[in-house]
Amino acid sequence: MSTGLIILIVVVALLLIGLLVMLPRMRAKSEERKAQRELESRRDRVATEHRETASARATEADRAEQEAEIAQQKARAERAEAERHEAEAKMHDRGLADDKLVEDHERDRFAGVTGGNGTDRRDDDVRRDDDVDRTADEQPAARRATADDPADRPDTEYEQGREDEAQERTRGT
Repeated sequence: MSTGLIILIVVVALLLIGLLVMLPRMRAKSEERKAQRELESRRDRVATEHRETASARATEADRAEQEAEIAQQKARAERAEAERHEAEAKMHDRGLADDKLVEDHERDRFAGVTGGNGTDRRDDDVRRDDDVDRTADEQPAARRATADDPADRPDTEYEQGREDEAQERTRGT
């Protein structure tokens, strides 16, 4: 064998030994890089999912807030409507809205029993002429109710009845 061939075999053997020693290290580094890339990929995927979920929830929250605002506005409108109906009921209880109950062709029929609220000028003028010579106690209850301050009027029929009874007692004595 020649010396060159021996040197070549020794060099090849050293390279093979070096490769065998380095191969596990290179594999470990390759696996580490692969694991790092996979971890980065998972992080990106999970972060993207969370961002999409956050965006969807924010959109849902905005929609829910808008619906709540609409519901609140509807509730305010319903409350205002209820208060309006309650005010109209109080007006009817006091006899201040009788003109809404009596048609124009029925005015003469109900002239003596409707509560005056200042809307029917003809009936008010006739009542005022009749009441000129009467004292406050002698005026009809419906006429006194329209002449008084609205804050002094009774809120319920019961209170109105109590006032009427008291006036009847003063007239009777």
